[in-house]
Amino acid sequence: MVAKLRAGGCRITPQRLAILRVLAESIGHPTAEDIHTQIRERFPTTSVATVYKTLSALKAVNEVLELGFADGSSRYDGNQPDPHPHLICVRCRTILDQEAIGFDALPREIARRAGYSLIGHRFDVYGICPACAGAGPDGEEPGLLQAANAGDQATHEVHLTHDKGETQ
Repeated sequence: MVAKLRAGGCRITPQRLAILRVLAESIGHPTAEDIHTQIRERFPTTSVATVYKTLSALKAVNEVLELGFADGSSRYDGNQPDPHPHLICVRCRTILDQEAIGFDALPREIARRAGYSLIGHRFDVYGICPACAGAGPDGEEPGLLQAANAGDQATHEVHLTHDKGETQ
């Protein structure tokens, strides 16, 4: 990450290194605000704008994957900057990376069959994670259609079955 930022003309400051460290060590796809909170203790004068500028520079050199959602929020993946499948819990909003054997060829094949020139893709699977499923009902389960609406319009969605056996 550092070499690509430097090659892209970015100064490598202690604050930027702290942002890179948070992204590299994170498994939870943090928001810009999450990153800011984590580095603020060590660098109290660092602004959220610095975090966003660093994320933008990382996106420009393909070192971070931004997962944007319809509600305007974004989460960032510094561990796997190439598109890959995600599991997203509609209750706690946890995002997990998933490996899918043969997945890399699927978007290209779909685009090829339709005559498209592929410029990007995104694959999110929405559901309820084991931790939330075992926690018991703390209220109404949000509908999966509602959760899907929180996803990007270009997202391919896999709808799961509700506890009542109804498929959305």
